Amino acid sequence: MPAYSSLRIANREITPEAAFLDRRRFLAGAAGLLAFGATLPAMAKPLTASESAFSTHEKLTSEDDITSYNNFNEFGLGKGDPKSRSDKFEPTPWTISVDGMVAKPREFGLDDLLAFPLEERIYRMRCVEAWSMVIPWTGFPLSALLDKVEPLGSARYVAFETVVRPDQMPGQSGYFQSIDWPYVEGLRLDEARHPLTILALGLYGKTLPNQNGAPVRLVVPWKYGFKGIKSIVRITLTDKQPPTSWNILAPHEYGFFANVNPAVDHPRWSQASEIRIGESGFFGANRRPTLPFNGYGADVADLYAGMDLEADF
Repeated sequence: MPAYSSLRIANREITPEAAFLDRRRFLAGAAGLLAFGATLPAMAKPLTASESAFSTHEKLTSEDDITSYNNFNEFGLGKGDPKSRSDKFEPTPWTISVDGMVAKPREFGLDDLLAFPLEERIYRMRCVEAWSMVIPWTGFPLSALLDKVEPLGSARYVAFETVVRPDQMPGQSGYFQSIDWPYVEGLRLDEARHPLTILALGLYGKTLPNQNGAPVRLVVPWKYGFKGIKSIVRITLTDKQPPTSWNILAPHEYGFFANVNPAVDHPRWSQASEIRIGESGFFGANRRPTLPFNGYGADVADLYAGMDLEADF
């Protein structure tokens, strides 16, 4: 088992102490507030979460940047579309069906997901477009969900599927569609069961806003951001590598694995460096080197021992 102690850092080392204490007092009362959740906006509820040994030490990206600059094509192709066009999306009630090569297929409601022990995971996020963020997710390991359904020994992959609601997701309607909906993604089973892989239910101590994948999304921090499928409605265990939306659309540009790799450029731009959103602006001169596996190589590189990561990109 890899050693994760090098990742541990207390939140007070990232956030000014006064803000840290105010936030902890806020979260301490969250359990009581949740009892009145029906009176709060659907996706603005506080979440209680323990600190995690898996968190990075880097400065957080602002909540405003995280929630206003993102890709979620179900709402449109522009970076601001998810925030400006997702107000009609209804993330509750919600269920995820988990099926395929499992002994105990079942559906999980949102209350079931919130019942898992939640952790705050502060992760780097690297977009394939060469920009990055540091995001404080709230969630739990995907492996905990998979344990509930007992994958069969023949299962090798995990497939994911997002919701299709063109009446609530304007990016899914109209004559021109960039993707054949639903959006689909996949991981190898060992990737899915890795301790760093989580299902996120919130960020910045609150449930996910619509534009960030409410109510539940995948987060795999050593892979490019498009692997983090949002608004998940189905998870299927299979023995075959599942199709993934961007690989279907442009297989020469987007591979199945999509591990962050500064040595393998996108056909149309370099992956050697990145812009951290909020630091210098997208067109700023200050770029930082991109880290192999987004800086998580010590923990995940063994998953790919013997593989040619230029061919299996």
